[in-house]
Amino acid sequence: MSNPIYLALDMPRLHDAVSLAEKAKAHIGGVKLGLEFFNAHGAHGVHMLTQLGLPIFLDLKLHDIPNTVAGAMQAIHVLEPSIVTVHACGGVAMMEDAKAAAGENTKVVGVTMLTSLDERDLQAMGVPGTPYGYVMRLSEAAHSAGLDGVVCSGHEIKAVHEQWKDGFFVVPGLRPEGSVVGDQKRVVTPRQARDDGASVLVIGRPISRADDPAEAARAIEATL
Repeated sequence: MSNPIYLALDMPRLHDAVSLAEKAKAHIGGVKLGLEFFNAHGAHGVHMLTQLGLPIFLDLKLHDIPNTVAGAMQAIHVLEPSIVTVHACGGVAMMEDAKAAAGENTKVVGVTMLTSLDERDLQAMGVPGTPYGYVMRLSEAAHSAGLDGVVCSGHEIKAVHEQWKDGFFVVPGLRPEGSVVGDQKRVVTPRQARDDGASVLVIGRPISRADDPAEAARAIEATL
């Protein structure tokens, strides 16, 4: 992949999302459309972004019984996404069915642990161990289920990559040097994540909230 930056376009107004993608288009490799965008604009919104000629990453984090997730995967075939996410904690059977139902050219990746969570959050949810151990267990499950890869934070990407040499890895929660961290708890720079094995770098606010989104995207691209 020549440019691993996927711009997160989770915003309620379709015009704003299209405008932002157009401004940053020369310095990104694709766009990530999450729940806020998909719930607000649905298939129509996805088609509007597709017209820009950029790969589409549908970050839907599907998580339900295997049959329901397989049906959801089949329902989005027409959108031809490059990447779709499912929650790895949904279990091996769910992940197997998700991959089997996905389009031929769609990579299915398992979300391990959200970057807004840390060890205290795991303990509060009754999950034993550390974020590292939890991510590694879910990554192993995703691998055994036949997924293409996983989503994990920059704190775990190096170890996951060493365990799964040919995997496809998405790293969110990235912040350029000196940026505001916000609600993220386990962050690294885009360059560090890329060096440690990330296939896709999901970047949102450092670009979308910049005074000049195109320049912000260009500056991040230049560090890779």
